[in-house]
Amino acid sequence: MVSKFSVSEKDFRKALGRFATGIVVITTRDAENRPRAITVNAFTSVSLDPPLVLYCLGKSAFHFGIFAEAKAFAVNMLSADQQAFSDRFAREAGDEFADLSIRNLVTGSPILPECLAVLDCKTETQHDAGDHLIVVGRVCAIDQSGDSEPLIYFESGYRGLRSSLDD
Repeated sequence: MVSKFSVSEKDFRKALGRFATGIVVITTRDAENRPRAITVNAFTSVSLDPPLVLYCLGKSAFHFGIFAEAKAFAVNMLSADQQAFSDRFAREAGDEFADLSIRNLVTGSPILPECLAVLDCKTETQHDAGDHLIVVGRVCAIDQSGDSEPLIYFESGYRGLRSSLDD
């Protein structure tokens, strides 16, 4: 059935750019146990009981196969001073983790240093969604050691917080 409504990809992308999002780096390990990462802004909580989150993985992403097959992943929530991580993991590189000191929590997924918070997850389910795959994970461990402002993405650019509307 053909819809009588038509939305161009350009207009849709522009409209979605008006929604401010946080930036996260999703990390996992590939079949050879090498750390892998990809920058994502389509991330959200799903449920408190059980604790579930999801992220959307583009089917054209350079590490799509690795993340689609991953049994576990970590959500690294970036702070405003970690834009370099966002840029670094937004494109394919050789040894992405060469100069980084990483650690693990429970699942073995790599944890980036000094993030605002990290959610260590086991993959719960996946759903096909057009040109993306929705990956749902059960949170197994949390690290909230960061204490900074978040990295925000709005209208195709990085932004910071100005002030709280609650003040």
